[in-house]
Amino acid sequence: MSEYKLKDLSSLSLQPGEKREVEVEGIEGAKVLLVNAGGGQIQALGTKCTHYGAPLINGVLTKSGRLVCPWHGACFNAKTGDVEDAPALDALTAFKVVEKGGAVYVQVGGGSGAIGAVEALREGGFSGLITVITREGYLPIDRTKLSKALLTDVSKAQWRDAEFFKSGSIDIVEDEVTDVDVANKSVATKSGAKHTYGKLILATGGTPRNLPLQGFKVLENIFVLRTLHDTKKIVDAIGEKGKKIVVVGSSFIGLELANATAAGNSVSVIGMESAPLERVLGQEVGAGLQKALEGKGIKFYMSASVDKAEPSASDSSKVGSVALKDGTKLEADLVILGVGVAPATEFLKDNKVIRLEKDGSLKTDESFLVTGLKDVYAIGDIATYPYHGPGGQGNYTRIEHWNVAQNQGRSVAKHIANPSIRPEYFTPVFWSALTGQLRYCGNTVNGWDDLVLQGNPAESKFVAYYCKGDTVVAVASMGKDPAMTKSAELMREGAMPSKTQLQNGLDVLDVSLVA
Repeated sequence: MSEYKLKDLSSLSLQPGEKREVEVEGIEGAKVLLVNAGGGQIQALGTKCTHYGAPLINGVLTKSGRLVCPWHGACFNAKTGDVEDAPALDALTAFKVVEKGGAVYVQVGGGSGAIGAVEALREGGFSGLITVITREGYLPIDRTKLSKALLTDVSKAQWRDAEFFKSGSIDIVEDEVTDVDVANKSVATKSGAKHTYGKLILATGGTPRNLPLQGFKVLENIFVLRTLHDTKKIVDAIGEKGKKIVVVGSSFIGLELANATAAGNSVSVIGMESAPLERVLGQEVGAGLQKALEGKGIKFYMSASVDKAEPSASDSSKVGSVALKDGTKLEADLVILGVGVAPATEFLKDNKVIRLEKDGSLKTDESFLVTGLKDVYAIGDIATYPYHGPGGQGNYTRIEHWNVAQNQGRSVAKHIANPSIRPEYFTPVFWSALTGQLRYCGNTVNGWDDLVLQGNPAESKFVAYYCKGDTVVAVASMGKDPAMTKSAELMREGAMPSKTQLQNGLDVLDVSLVA
């Protein structure tokens, strides 16, 4: 095992909770992150998050030994480098640190990876056959890149290549599930095949909603976005730019699409709320974000209702405009719908045993076992589960966050490996690419009644605390890293400051997470 000296370091003198980035002599550009997570052990780790490469020197180190990415909430064990929370794919490389001769050295070794339910199963020691049935036509991807960057290259979107799954004895089946036979523990697919299971994880995601209005189901160049195939259609329709694009929907997907297509095109956003994202982030924050996006040339038509889609004068098969109920007509070369998703559970609507909730979701317990069933789990957009975060009180909640789905997959894997272990609460984390990188944690689905706002959303630099009574139930930030990830960890440990403390000027970054 090779040893490399750490530059300008004569001893390991970090205090509990302290971290320091240092250069490695003899390897050009190489650095390690020294952390003291308590217990008298100093550990050297890789310096960048394995998700998108965020500098972990700016992350959050907790008293329980968690190192949290400042951007998207990926979490690592500060003593081993192992993944603890999504969306990181691989563990951090961990190095043994030794002191000798008045200097400090690292001994070079390696790390291991984890991703969602599949990788967490292998990580937890599950050695049985794993079969993944998918109708998308490609391996698991980073879906967040679709609306944020209009990515079309599958090789840049896939988390792992085919060889990775093959080497882990994971069978990828390109087919579509049509029904589940709980009594005989099997699933039927469109091809006529049947696959038996010991444990079944339903992770079918969401189906983009269309508009049940004149023209929207018959005219061409009207798109939804869920898959790489959808992204390619949109990119092809935009072509060399200079297009008139109408985005229907002013929530996250709609705004991300508007932001991603604004350069070189004329983009208009139609929203029913008085301000974008008002339902989630409130009127004040939404209006500030709208002002920032208007600075990129995006036009907004808020408090508006769509009447119909009308054909183009030059080609009656394609959309030419979108008419609003107030008489406004917006010319359009293409229309993109961002009006939400429904749980993708249509294949279960006639099932005699599995019962769907009114919204089409599946109710689960804290381990994501479907209520009333054995060995069947549901995660992601289709799962309604007891939420135990701040303000949740165990209320059944469905959260459409990509990161939440991945963490739910990890939770299921842990339960399969050891059903006696009580599920660990994880704080929902979300991010969005608008004029800047919006970070969000917690959950306002169960309601909020007050807002503590520090900074200015219109300047893309703020922290917003959403409160229910004196309890902070969610936090949104932009340009204030790592305020969101710090808040997520404080929520997880039950140590989040109160509304009153924040109103009195407390900065969440000044709150200690170290014992």
